[in-house]
Amino acid sequence: MADYKAPLRDMRFVLNEVFNVAEQWAQLPGLAEVVDADTAMAVLEEAGKVTAKTIAPLSRAADEEGCRWDNGAVSTPAGFIEAYNTYAEGGWVGVGGDPVFGGMGMPKAISAQVEEMVNASSLAFGLYPMLTAGACLSINAHASEALKAKYLPNMYAGVWAGSMCLTEPHAGTDLGIIRTKAEPQADGSYKVSGTKIFITGGEHDLTENIIHLVLAKLPDAPAGPKGISLFLVPKFLVNEDGSLGARNPATCGSIEHKMGIQASATCVMNFDEAVGYIVGEPNKGLAAMFTMMNYERLGVGIQGLASAERSYQNAVEYARDRLQSRAPTGPHAKDKAADPIIVHPDVRRMLLTMKAQIEGGRAFSTYVAMQLDSAKYSEDAAVRKRSEELVALLTPVAKAFLTDLGLESTVHGQQVFGGHGYIREWGQEQLVRDVRITQIYEGTNGIQALDLMGRKVVASGGAYYRLFSDEIRQFIASAGSELDEFAKPLAASLDQLDGLTEWVLEQAKGNPNEIGAASVEYLHAFGYVAYAYMWALMARAAKAGEGDEAFYSGKLGTARFYFARLLPRVDSLVASVKAGSESLFLLDAEQF
Repeated sequence: MADYKAPLRDMRFVLNEVFNVAEQWAQLPGLAEVVDADTAMAVLEEAGKVTAKTIAPLSRAADEEGCRWDNGAVSTPAGFIEAYNTYAEGGWVGVGGDPVFGGMGMPKAISAQVEEMVNASSLAFGLYPMLTAGACLSINAHASEALKAKYLPNMYAGVWAGSMCLTEPHAGTDLGIIRTKAEPQADGSYKVSGTKIFITGGEHDLTENIIHLVLAKLPDAPAGPKGISLFLVPKFLVNEDGSLGARNPATCGSIEHKMGIQASATCVMNFDEAVGYIVGEPNKGLAAMFTMMNYERLGVGIQGLASAERSYQNAVEYARDRLQSRAPTGPHAKDKAADPIIVHPDVRRMLLTMKAQIEGGRAFSTYVAMQLDSAKYSEDAAVRKRSEELVALLTPVAKAFLTDLGLESTVHGQQVFGGHGYIREWGQEQLVRDVRITQIYEGTNGIQALDLMGRKVVASGGAYYRLFSDEIRQFIASAGSELDEFAKPLAASLDQLDGLTEWVLEQAKGNPNEIGAASVEYLHAFGYVAYAYMWALMARAAKAGEGDEAFYSGKLGTARFYFARLLPRVDSLVASVKAGSESLFLLDAEQF
């Protein structure tokens, strides 16, 4: 496996040259005094060092060793405690956290790049601080001032960790049927009882305390999702002076034996009248949990991107070094027995597919992160509203499309290695196993597609969609003739997506099955058009770039590959959707 190198040059290009994020920050009062371009680049440089030097070297051995469960206690692989301490001491757990409680206060556009680096270094490692950051978001947005002051500083500092305890063995995605109960106590606390499954970081040895956010129902709660409340349940109770008190009966019953992310503890958590404290209003727990969901779903998408980046770095190094056969046009390395496999057209196809998807995904995830920053910090109500609606529309695309392409890219990387890609010592098969969970986390990608198609497009009558479509059309109208090679195919693909959107809206009026039948292919068509927009923006920035000719010409070459070889996938996706839902219902259940 190649040594991981943070793609800082590409991150700088996206942030500074494509989107000019410093200009956005200067207009947002909550960020203007916290970050500027120089500060942001310094933060990324340091994050690149700690992830590449401290975390990345652990990935292979940690996958082999995995986590261990012993009578309720969970041990992480060798080196994880030391690496986590280094990461936490640098302030990286709280990189996007509220400065009032000790967070670094960086915008999401910056924390998104840090997330990519840590997850590319080790996806299993990156899950621990990710869950803590998500828990902090909900606590900061909904908990009482007393709870925030008591828990957030140590969580941002990485001294305590967080977990999100949502689903149960019988519930899956249908959280409305959870059975965990919370009984109110005279002192204002609650006794929480129930079993939660698939709890990432529910138990481990990285921190001295773990703060669980638990969905549960009050005794008089209404049925279904409207009866869910959110509770903060610490592993160890916290005394008034901030010291740790008694062990709470919130214990790990087992850890899952999984396909990948072996170094991440996926726990069954049992709560037996554990002391908890309500976060937010009674029966409004899902709303409190969804405060962090857009951030978490974007974060999972970035995990797919990160895995693809690590796979690409490995594959490029291997393709440059591996000698096998001669180029179709004749020998390149005449002094050697064979040419490096990077000369072969199919190897180049795989590498360029990875490169185009990764760089398009990095731009797209940064774009979504910028919308989150505007929605959070803008003082202009109209700007906030537009950003919130764009976030609602684009979040399921970011989560599902980045992770679907993440799997495709890790498989391409494995294929470049040939038989060696199937052997554990090279690390490529680990990336395929690890990234697979990202298509399932935070709502499977099928559910993300249903969310996009049903709730965001159809339910809004296409209004959310038109926000994004209109923005792309404005870009096309403003693009000069020097961008015709990108703007014209972008316009054609957008016409296809506009037409497809109208088709589904019309069909859904008479047949609700059309929404579910169209959803996955529609999301992918949307994703390819969105990436085309990102690549057109990057091509414009590359044409304007000065110096660093190899970098900018590489960007333009990759953009041309994307438009020539990947954007045409939209054609088949449109045809598939317009075939309708009828063929899905030709068989009775017994015929499957």
